[in-house]
Amino acid sequence: MNDAEIIPRSYQKWRECITVRCGFPLTRSFVTARLEELRNPKHPKTSEFAQKYGSEYLQQVISWFEQAERSAS
Repeated sequence: MNDAEIIPRSYQKWRECITVRCGFPLTRSFVTARLEELRNPKHPKTSEFAQKYGSEYLQQVISWFEQAERSAS
């Protein structure tokens, strides 16, 4: 499996990765908690994510979580 298959590049692929491959339901509480972390540049997980994947991809993932938040149950 290469990086293109592992790193989602669309909302649908990202959602599948989170819910199917990782097994996390995109509930309101899960999404809210992740957004709180990802929006905090001083949070260790956010810092690590940005270093590994870049700030542009971090912003994309935040956008996908925001989209999931709008449709969360």
